Amino acid sequence: MEVPDEEYEHLIGRVAAIDVAKAFGTVCTRMPHQSTSGRRVTKVWDVEATMNAVTELGDRLAALGVEKVTVESTGDYWRIWYYLLEARGLNVQLVNARDVKHLPGRSKTDKLDAVWLAKLTEKGLVRPSFVPPKKFGRCVTTRGCAAT
Repeated sequence: MEVPDEEYEHLIGRVAAIDVAKAFGTVCTRMPHQSTSGRRVTKVWDVEATMNAVTELGDRLAALGVEKVTVESTGDYWRIWYYLLEARGLNVQLVNARDVKHLPGRSKTDKLDAVWLAKLTEKGLVRPSFVPPKKFGRCVTTRGCAAT
């Protein structure tokens, strides 16, 4: 007898996760191995938090066929990453560092943190945060956003 996996048990094949800091983000991609079935390839690197660098990253992730990008950040540092990657046609979700840190296995370095976040993303274990619509300005309180 064959028992099929539930929809929520399927892995997302091609994911990226970005642990955002003020001046840079640590990016991790997890992809299927090209020649070995069931294996994954993990790559980690830093990207500057500049418009050009993040736009180039978006083009690179789109070319790799990334299906989901998770951005983890506190404060407002996430904005450039989220909006520029979304503009490149990527499916981006923002997660709050406070929510993810409660999951067991969380690492202490930017590199290991990005890898852990990518693994959670591919299994669908992260809950996205609310992202205000583009027509609104900067969120000034936790109660709402001020229109620009």
